[in-house]
Amino acid sequence: MSAPRQRTRDTRYGRYLHPRWWPTWLLIGFMWLLSRFPLRAQWWLGTGVGELAYRLLRRRRHIAEVNIRLCFPELNDAEQNSLVRRAFHSNGIGILEIGLAWFRNPDSFLPYTRVHGLENLERALANGNGVLALGGHYSSIDLCGTLATRFIEADVMQRDHNNALLNAVMTRAREHHYGVALSAKDLRGLLRQLRAGRTVWYATDQDYGRKGTVFTPFFGVDAASITATSRIAERSGCSVLAFSHFRRSDSLGYDLYFHPALEHFPSGDDQADAMRINAIIEHEVRRHPEQYLWMHRRFKTRPGPQDPSPYLNGN
Repeated sequence: MSAPRQRTRDTRYGRYLHPRWWPTWLLIGFMWLLSRFPLRAQWWLGTGVGELAYRLLRRRRHIAEVNIRLCFPELNDAEQNSLVRRAFHSNGIGILEIGLAWFRNPDSFLPYTRVHGLENLERALANGNGVLALGGHYSSIDLCGTLATRFIEADVMQRDHNNALLNAVMTRAREHHYGVALSAKDLRGLLRQLRAGRTVWYATDQDYGRKGTVFTPFFGVDAASITATSRIAERSGCSVLAFSHFRRSDSLGYDLYFHPALEHFPSGDDQADAMRINAIIEHEVRRHPEQYLWMHRRFKTRPGPQDPSPYLNGN
């Protein structure tokens, strides 16, 4: 199993000259070309990509429909359907923003960027044990993470891409802006960076299975929620704060939010800690619910091993 992981993390472009990588190189070239377009054009094209995905990716649309039905029962059918469609549009923009994050100088987007609460991060860093910046899978994740590095020094944890060449491009781009791009499984590396006083972006808001989780509400629905955040804070002594980011709905641009560090965290109660984190992410998602990754099966792991998945009977 070790050899595939090594290949996935190999960022030397010379290793990807074989013809079997040429289709991926063509995709990368196309992403680079699109990244030259102005930001307003990116949003317009991304909306079109999202609309196409909404119409063609029936399974993903079903997942988003289930999630939004569970999380927003107060909305009627028409409102839920509208939110699903807008979520696809927003995530379509996010797909194009990947090219902006990888291939454009983020300084060119600073006139469109507002940062809120930077003093919260500076205050948290004063403890000397690093900061775990709790992120979420908002659709602007790639570009806004890169924009944040124009104001702070930070590292990032990432899920490595299955395509080794795409992973090499992603890792090289992120390490150009971040300090280190850690594998999501590299707990030792994470602790090392925190103990060195670094800020590390870290997301907890997806379903990673039953191991190492407790079930706590997310939008009122029991969700498998990892307890690793408490262990990391306990072992490193780091501060933990929420970091969120959204496209502005009233104008062209982005808002980055650094929230106050959590007090009395970890509490010693994994259930209470996970519930607290879920509530924070839920609060941020409600700012712009269409900008969240609703296409992920957040509720696939159920409290009872025999409990049926809410995503059954999808196309």
